[in-house]
Amino acid sequence: QVQLVESGGGLVQAGGSLRLSCAASGRHFGGSAMGWFRQAPGKEREFVTTSAWTGGNTYYADSVKGRFTFSRDNAGNTAYLQMNSLKPEDTAVYYCAARASGGLYYRPTEYNYWGQGTQVTVSS
Repeated sequence: QVQLVESGGGLVQAGGSLRLSCAASGRHFGGSAMGWFRQAPGKEREFVTTSAWTGGNTYYADSVKGRFTFSRDNAGNTAYLQMNSLKPEDTAVYYCAARASGGLYYRPTEYNYWGQGTQVTVSS
């Protein structure tokens, strides 16, 4: 059974940093796409970042480019999201997602597996 488990969310002041982790189990994701999405209250789930496979190209939403960094361990089953210079508008539930195959995908419907989400709250 595939599971994705996020951790590392919390409350931080504007300008601060947080590091999210996503531990995947149940299958090997080294050759698969993994990404992070977020959903604020009353809004649709939106793309944050993705990588096509371990060591592959990484892409970011314009709203987080230069502030967030996505990385994966060598095995590809643990993903991290380093978030710096956080803003109140970054407040959302952050979700880790994975596909059964590799490639660049930006829409939530294109991902097969999801974590339960972790809350990030940025105070002004």
